[in-house]
Amino acid sequence: QVQLVESGGGLVQAGGSLRLSCATSGSIFRINTMGWYRQAPGKQRELVAAITTGGSTNYADSVKGRFTISRDNAKNTVYLQMNSLKPEDTAVYYCHATIRRDLYSNYDHYWGRGTQVTVSS
Repeated sequence: QVQLVESGGGLVQAGGSLRLSCATSGSIFRINTMGWYRQAPGKQRELVAAITTGGSTNYADSVKGRFTISRDNAKNTVYLQMNSLKPEDTAVYYCHATIRRDLYSNYDHYWGRGTQVTVSS
C-alpha cells in the first residue's frame, strides 16, 4: 500500500511563508513526477507546481516567483516553499505522485489526504 502524507499547513498572515512536505511510504519501485495541487471552496482542484525526477519544474502562473517546489529523491519526499502568501492562496493542498510499485507495474496516480492552508488578510 502506497501512502502520501502531507504536513506543514496552517494559518498564516498575508505576506507570510509556509513550507509543505509530502512523505511517501509503502511498496515503491520508482516515482516519476511529484507535485502539489490545491482546491479552494467551490472551485476545482488545480495544479500548483510539479517536478520531475530530473528536477524540471512547472508552476501555475498565479504562484510563479512566490512558490518553489523541490524534492529529495533519496527520501521520496517533495516540498513546497510558499512565500509572500496571499488570501487567495487559501485552499486544501494535495500532494500527488505518479508511482510504479514494482518492476511489472505501470505508473499509477496517488494522492495525499490534503493539508489546509489559510492565509488571513
